[in-house]
Amino acid sequence: MNPEAQQSESPYRVKIETETGQSATVPIAVLTPKQLEVFLQSEFKRLAQEAGVKGARLHVERAIAADYEQVLREVTACLSSAKTRAA
Repeated sequence: MNPEAQQSESPYRVKIETETGQSATVPIAVLTPKQLEVFLQSEFKRLAQEAGVKGARLHVERAIAADYEQVLREVTACLSSAKTRAA
C-alpha cells in the first residue's frame, strides 16, 4: 500500500485575505497533507492569477470538511470580488 493511501482525511478551513481588505473563510476538505500542500502552492496561486489578485494571504486551520469544487468556486468568487474593488 502506498504511503498516501495510508493517510487519513484532514478537514481544514482557509481564510483568504486580500490587499483590498476583502476576506472570506471557506471550508476545504483534503484527503492528505500533500493535497493541502498542492492547494496552497498550486491551485490557490492559479486562482489568484486568473482573478488578477496579488498579495492575497491564507490562514489555514482544521475545520469541518466541504466539497472541493465548491471551495474552488468560493475562492474564485472572493478573489474576483477583490479585483473588482481594487479597480
